Amino acid sequence: MRFGARADEAAAARRRDILFGVGQGALFAAVALAVLYIAFGTGGFRRPHAPAPRPVAVAAGLPASAPAIERHLDFGSVSAPADVTRVAAWAVREADNGDRPFAVVDKRRAQVYVFEPGGRLIGTSPVLLGYASGDYTVAGVGNKAIEDIKPSERTTPAGRFQSEPGRNAEGKEVVWVDYAAAVSMHRVINDNPRERRLQRLATPTPADNRISWGCINVPVDFFEKTVWPHIGQRRGVVYVLPERRALTAFFPAAAAPQYLAQASGGQGNSAKP
Repeated sequence: MRFGARADEAAAARRRDILFGVGQGALFAAVALAVLYIAFGTGGFRRPHAPAPRPVAVAAGLPASAPAIERHLDFGSVSAPADVTRVAAWAVREADNGDRPFAVVDKRRAQVYVFEPGGRLIGTSPVLLGYASGDYTVAGVGNKAIEDIKPSERTTPAGRFQSEPGRNAEGKEVVWVDYAAAVSMHRVINDNPRERRLQRLATPTPADNRISWGCINVPVDFFEKTVWPHIGQRRGVVYVLPERRALTAFFPAAAAPQYLAQASGGQGNSAKP
């Protein structure tokens, strides 16, 4: 073979090699582009994924708002004194007791009235009260030992008290009226026969119902059937009427003439806390 022919063949072989290399490169490039297209899409950049929606905190079942209490003062067949009616009617009309049961203690007549939250009278009973007449607690009396309390210091304070069920130092059930002054409502204590507490409760006059150290003693049956099942199961409100001071000194709004009438019925009053 001539030298020129060999040179031509060598040149052709080089061209084939170059074309083959170019073809392989093009194939690799096409494959790479296809991969890039799949990965990045037509825009040349990976589209950011839409952020997953944040979980929304769903409030746990909120308690339904308490149904409105029908408020209507109802003494039933009981004829109550005017000052008792004034305070009870004011409490019901103004929802002063909120959604709590309440009691009115009439110290002048030594009588207690227990009501449902809406104003229906549950029951009434004679009570025993502090030996001394007076509307205020003597300072520091709640911290004294019972034997150190002077007769003149044994008062049942007047006012509006947020009551709370509990137990006394002997573990007996009581309704605390004024915890700081150690004043509670409880079953009549008959440990000392000379005090004649049961007999005092049975007499028709309140003149002999002053014997306690300041607590409000009620008959056992009344405590267990009326007081404890109602104001003994949760917090309540106890209104203790004054005996020396005027009613307006402790319950000024209760003296308004409109409160002498029955408190309006219906569901218009929202309970106070």
